[in-house]
Amino acid sequence: MAYLSILVLLPLAAVFWKSTGAGWDDFWGSVSAPDAVAALKLTLAMSLLVVAVNAVFGTLLAWVLVRDDFFGKSVVNSIVDLPFALPTIVAGLVLVLLYGPQSPIGIDVAYARAGILLALMFETLPFVVRSVQPVLLELDRDMEEAAASLGARPTIAFRRVILPNLLPAIISGGGLAFAKAIGEFGSISIISGNIPFHTQVASILIFGRIESDNPEGAAAISVVLLAISLAVLLLMGLAQRWGTRHDV
Repeated sequence: MAYLSILVLLPLAAVFWKSTGAGWDDFWGSVSAPDAVAALKLTLAMSLLVVAVNAVFGTLLAWVLVRDDFFGKSVVNSIVDLPFALPTIVAGLVLVLLYGPQSPIGIDVAYARAGILLALMFETLPFVVRSVQPVLLELDRDMEEAAASLGARPTIAFRRVILPNLLPAIISGGGLAFAKAIGEFGSISIISGNIPFHTQVASILIFGRIESDNPEGAAAISVVLLAISLAVLLLMGLAQRWGTRHDV
């Protein structure tokens, strides 16, 4: 508990204390300011969209890595973990060079919301893949074979037999991806352009308020993000309990 308190509980308590240091009126004024509301809405919208996209393509990628054999499979499997190892600021630089104004492939999404979406997709893809992979590896194929022997089409077998077993893992990976997305800073700070009311997300707004000597305002927005992350983690726990009961 002492170790947990030093690393997690005390810093979180310090952020909460700082956010209310000037009173609750200032706290509410900081989180309800027009730029803060716009940044929070954009952050939540982009994070939810990223979760939806990666839930589909992350599950598909995990399926290919588990069920298919092809040349270079081990390389692809290693590349999935690259966002974990690559510094986020470097990821943002790579994305700007590839999908920016001087893109070698003619695609320019820098300083636009599409660039934010792309950066978040890159950073959060491994969460869904690595959550679904172990479940697919342990999934009993006898149920699929039984469904096929009864005449079920592959799509029906997937929807009624496989998907219910994968759903808790998809939700868990999606929750982790969402928590990561709402707090992402490094890659977005380069590719978004930080345009207020257009491409300014909450993490960059927090950094801006610190630079403008407004730590209380930065802490207030941080508390909102922390509350959202905590709610997501609690929902993930409920989903995992539901999955355990479902398996039993």
